[in-house]
Amino acid sequence: MPLSTQSQADDEQYVLVASLDNARNLSNILKAITFKDHAIFNATPNGLKVTVEDSKCLQANAFIQAEIFQEFTIKEDVVGFQVNLTVLLDCLNIFGGSTVPGVSTALRMCYRGYGYPLTLFLEEGGVVTVCKINTQEPEEPIDFEFCSANVTNKVILLSESLKEPFSELDMTSEVLQITMSPSQPYFRLSTFGNSGNAHYDYPKDSEMMELFRCNKTQTNRYKMSLLKPSTKALALSSKVSVRTDSRGFLSLQYLVRNDDGQICFVEYYCCPDEEVE
Repeated sequence: MPLSTQSQADDEQYVLVASLDNARNLSNILKAITFKDHAIFNATPNGLKVTVEDSKCLQANAFIQAEIFQEFTIKEDVVGFQVNLTVLLDCLNIFGGSTVPGVSTALRMCYRGYGYPLTLFLEEGGVVTVCKINTQEPEEPIDFEFCSANVTNKVILLSESLKEPFSELDMTSEVLQITMSPSQPYFRLSTFGNSGNAHYDYPKDSEMMELFRCNKTQTNRYKMSLLKPSTKALALSSKVSVRTDSRGFLSLQYLVRNDDGQICFVEYYCCPDEEVE
């Protein structure tokens, strides 16, 4: 890969260097959390965590493990910055995000540290383009305090079983109601729109249900406008874990395979609609 021939001297100045033979493996996962312009990047030796938030009610995280990259070098315990996600995606797709078999855009992403831009070297067919994107000091992400110890209900479904209902959800309904219960209806999605009420039920022994662990009946409503961005992640994923905690907070964790078959995770946290008892 021509980009890897950059001099060692160049690398010395960077606190973070991440290289991919196929830039789509990064751009696809970032598209799954793009619903606001700005994203917080946190890099550790384990990989990249990218966070996008909306009005303290919704948070999306993309986890891209270090092993996904052909090269992942970090010189500090944590490297953090904030960047315009829309601009970053435009740069990653500067060659049109080629889907031609055997043709991919190679990426080398470099960051020198606080105050410096994020530099992208993109190469396709021998042509190298350099993009520099201004960075900002990262804001502290909201801590939704969602921990496994407080999870009351959890199901894991094949994403295929949710794609059709989600595509048919009545968007005139302001909320999506989720019922999880040890007894019937087990797992139910409900909308209340102009055309009436609609329910989608999933039996606990359905072949689409990989795990069913419900301790008590919970019915919570979530603003449809907040959940809508998560459908991007659903479209890319093969499995989804749906969890609620004792407060009714919702975690949607999506398992996404990239073009090379490697696994990444996208997680959405959503607070319940406070207006509903």
